[in-house]
Amino acid sequence: QVQLVESGGGLVQAGGSLGLSCAASGSIFSIRSMGWYRQAPGKRRELVATITSASSTNYADSVKGRFTISRDNNKNTLYLQMNSLKPEDTAVYYCNAACGGPVAGRVYNYWGQGTQVTVSS
Repeated sequence: QVQLVESGGGLVQAGGSLGLSCAASGSIFSIRSMGWYRQAPGKRRELVATITSASSTNYADSVKGRFTISRDNNKNTLYLQMNSLKPEDTAVYYCNAACGGPVAGRVYNYWGQGTQVTVSS
């Protein structure tokens, strides 16, 4: 069982920056990868960025060059630095942890409650 709590959302003007944090607790040893997802009104939740236990990162094309995902293992915290924000980045941002379990190859996903990011034009 993993608990995730996001923070750092807010209102920012287009072109501005915002940093999100996700604090993980519980069975953190089971976490294989973590990521940020977002969901805008009327749309499906989509991947923003992921980072593996080996620190390999992956970004959605829409945020490449603008967002940076990172992890601090000592603090059990995931970060998302968002620069050059655009109105289309407006969404609820969710922290995700993909965890292993007793069955090899089976992944269990845990989610935070989400934090609102609003980018004004």
